[in-house]
Amino acid sequence: MSDIYTPPKVWTWDKENGGQFANINRPIAGPTHDRELPVGKHPLQLYSLATPNGVKVTIMLEELLAAGHTGAEYDAWLIRINEGDQFGSGFVAVNPNSKIPALMDRSGTTPVRVFESGSILFYLAEKFGAFLPTDMPARAETMNWLFWQMGSAPYLGGGFGHFYAYAPEKWEYPINRFAMEVKRQLDVLDRRLAETEYLAGDAYTIADMAVWPWYGGLVKGWNYNSGEFLSVHEYRNVIRWADQILARPAVARGRMVNRQTGDLAGQLRERHDASDFETRTQDKLA
Repeated sequence: MSDIYTPPKVWTWDKENGGQFANINRPIAGPTHDRELPVGKHPLQLYSLATPNGVKVTIMLEELLAAGHTGAEYDAWLIRINEGDQFGSGFVAVNPNSKIPALMDRSGTTPVRVFESGSILFYLAEKFGAFLPTDMPARAETMNWLFWQMGSAPYLGGGFGHFYAYAPEKWEYPINRFAMEVKRQLDVLDRRLAETEYLAGDAYTIADMAVWPWYGGLVKGWNYNSGEFLSVHEYRNVIRWADQILARPAVARGRMVNRQTGDLAGQLRERHDASDFETRTQDKLA
């Protein structure tokens, strides 16, 4: 860095600070405007965007449907975080942290709100008895890797991704600091996947669904356009695992839901029925 920053005794908020996301970042919680959330025909109502955290949940829902759990039918509503949809009063009522994804389960007499992507995966796995082993060693291993992802991904997204791809200036120290940590995390995964087919063992679980959009996306070149910089080709076991999961039809569908960037053919901005994948048109995507 060319300039040395001396922190003031008391931090104050500079609205212009924050780079690409300065227009939505703020140091307080709560709604900024009144807006009710739409409610569709299915018991499960998802409010999300196809970021890695959002994709975790749409993959889980599509996998549940593919496995024959008809009760997992869902409506997926697009939350445009760059436009501040997450600060509407209806969304804040579902997730007071104003982050996607957020889920409302209206299948019972009392609606249940579920927020935080890891919590949603666990909730759905418990509700449908799927993708979470019942025997304790495998169940514990699944939860180990689920919580590993929840603790590790902030270094990838908010750390490396922010300073490498989104910060208004490129600074050597934070990029080096977080690149080192991301490569360490990739090595953790690579060593584990040299021993087992999936993260928890022989079975595909919510742990894989949680980790894949972040680290699978990284080695596939989707996240931050940083593959060459991080030498992701070195992590052959992670690449094998990433390709294996990408080949699942439910994963391909889950990646499309609530997507509003990239190739139009890969976007389904809202999902209300399984037939939406076949009948989507460019008009629907507009």
